[in-house]
Amino acid sequence: MFKSVLLEEIFIKKQQEIIIALGVKAKIKPATEVRISIDFLKSYLKKYPSLHTLVLGISGGQDSTLAGKLCQLAIEELRYDTGKHNYQFIAVRLPYGEQKDEADCNDVINFIQPDRVIRINIKNSIQASEITLRSAGLILSDFLKGNEKARERMKVQYSIASLTSGLVVGTNNAAEAITGFFTKYGDGGTDINPLFRLNKRQVTALLQHLVCPQHLYLKTPTADLEDERPALPDELVLGVTYTQIDDYLEGKNIDFNAAQKIEKLYQQTEHKRHLPITIFDDFW
Repeated sequence: MFKSVLLEEIFIKKQQEIIIALGVKAKIKPATEVRISIDFLKSYLKKYPSLHTLVLGISGGQDSTLAGKLCQLAIEELRYDTGKHNYQFIAVRLPYGEQKDEADCNDVINFIQPDRVIRINIKNSIQASEITLRSAGLILSDFLKGNEKARERMKVQYSIASLTSGLVVGTNNAAEAITGFFTKYGDGGTDINPLFRLNKRQVTALLQHLVCPQHLYLKTPTADLEDERPALPDELVLGVTYTQIDDYLEGKNIDFNAAQKIEKLYQQTEHKRHLPITIFDDFW
């Protein structure tokens, strides 16, 4: 009995530490969180007058849909507040060949109504990288090729941001942060992140509040990076459901095995949430 109580206390303490680190609220008001994110983006751009563009890759998924809409709203308010018309939001489409959910991506663009859309097919770049590595005797697995895609997409976004005095906007949410479900220096390498603190169901709630088309906010989450397993659902890769992850992040009791899996993922992927390791860090 004593051991059981002790284990429960340790679990609750660890859970609270993670919740605090990721800034997740047990309950939210979608309108309030929308305003927080918009004001966050506006305040940063106002603080640095040399920056006047927000750049974001649009994948067709929930997170980039929400981040894109928040960016466009922030930019429109900035133009109204300041009278400066050089503020703009650039939505970047970065397919690898022909994207299977291209129709959804077009619906996302119609929902966001971005100031500018740039479409760059990354397939030639990835194939060139494969050939270069192969010439050195290095063969990418399908999984590692997926990471190449994520990093190539981020490289393109930074090129666009550099050319337009802009910031690269991230889409990482708390459910992805806790599991490390992002590519290091790929979709995890951005300048500013308006969704950090929101879990997956909260992202959905904000999209509903913003009157996003239902088929977009109910879409099955997928990184869609692997050629051999296209549109592979995130939950199959993670081994836990987003409902379990969200419940954990909201301080609820969940299945013990699922909680252990989440905490193990959090520990194993700590390096992804950290700047490059130095001698002053305690990782070694």
